[in-house]
Amino acid sequence: MTEKKPALAARNFASAQEEAAAQRAASRYAGPESSYELAFADSDFLLRDELRPVRMQLELLKPELVQKEQGIESTIVIFGSARILPPERAAAALDAARTGGDAQAVARAENAERMSRFYREAQALAELVTARSRQLATPIYVVTGGGPGIMEAGNRGAHDAGGKSIGLNIVLPREQQPNPYITPELCFQFHYFALRKMHFLMRSIALVCFPGGFGTLDELFEALTLIQTGKSRARPVLLVGRAFWEKLLNFEHLVATGMIAERDLQLFHFVETAHEAWALLSQHYGFDDPPQDGQDLSVDI
Repeated sequence: MTEKKPALAARNFASAQEEAAAQRAASRYAGPESSYELAFADSDFLLRDELRPVRMQLELLKPELVQKEQGIESTIVIFGSARILPPERAAAALDAARTGGDAQAVARAENAERMSRFYREAQALAELVTARSRQLATPIYVVTGGGPGIMEAGNRGAHDAGGKSIGLNIVLPREQQPNPYITPELCFQFHYFALRKMHFLMRSIALVCFPGGFGTLDELFEALTLIQTGKSRARPVLLVGRAFWEKLLNFEHLVATGMIAERDLQLFHFVETAHEAWALLSQHYGFDDPPQDGQDLSVDI
């Protein structure tokens, strides 16, 4: 029998996984009061308050390494409310409210039905981005906050187009489940809002912001602040639904009172539909031009 020769590239040391799997504590040191367990396999140790900097570093590294392994280089971020319903659910809720005869419930359901058009546009935009960017040297992937509403619509559109998409979920007191359309290997969970927002921006070539509440505004203004101050490169920021945004935010008042400069109004653009958004992005980046090998659309912040 021929003796098997050692591989030249064989590991010289056992991996951390192998060490953890092989660990067997003597009975005297197997109890919960023992400190014998390997530090990196000891969840109680890793969850100590003093280890917060380590946990923050891990929360930065895990999505970064996985996305690199999955070949994710450029993304388009879709922000928006978790409360916006799919059109079919909004229509069913309106029918139920009208049957019930409660005027206030009918008014709320009518508003939800009107707002549901944004779900449809977010879904359509994600489908366009996924399908139309396949021909690019650097494909573009949709990334959302991973929850329901507009986030679900974004992941759903990419899924409908047969592509991957990313979900950056956050641990909340009222539990948020990932929507079912995220690519499983690209579905992440965060404890820290700051690191989650950093990952939204790290690979993004554009941000598309649909109507939303405090969380959406937080994400929008962080991005605008980084671009305005030069901490991040300029990239398209699209606000979907001019009537919503201009009623919510008086940008002209900020200019008139000197809180922002006139030129800061050029940091974002209003659009109404998925096709209008894609046309603006296509014009900005030349998506419909002949593809150029090696074109790198994303730049780390």
